[in-house]
Amino acid sequence: MTIDWMHFTPWTSLAGGVLIGIAAAMLLFFNGRIAGISGILGGLLRPVRGDIGWRAVFVLGLVAAPLVWRLFAPLPAVQVEAGNVTLIVAGLLVGVGTRYGSGCTSGHGVCGLARLSPRSMVATAAFMLAGFACVFIVRHVLA
Repeated sequence: MTIDWMHFTPWTSLAGGVLIGIAAAMLLFFNGRIAGISGILGGLLRPVRGDIGWRAVFVLGLVAAPLVWRLFAPLPAVQVEAGNVTLIVAGLLVGVGTRYGSGCTSGHGVCGLARLSPRSMVATAAFMLAGFACVFIVRHVLA
């Protein structure tokens, strides 16, 4: 394995991680909510009165952020090295895993680990191991 030094962006990645951490901490501090994307989006699909506004603004921020970024710098090129069938299967597996894990990688991996939640530690380890296994199978067994 080699590092693509032309596209190695530690400072930009660090800044993005800091912004995600600050946003997650602010949501927890000011709203008492965990910044788990699947739970936030799921709450919009099953709306509860008085709980829609902040969820809609959160999702709108996820969609607007790349558009704002594009005002200051070009968006990075996206290169997906998988076929449509692989992407569909992967998406379904992530959805099933999110349901069984009672949360997504943002809820468990960012917020849960920061709170030292044992359940989130197990869920994040399971997400990572499943990801490693899938990449190995797709790239080395099925290739």
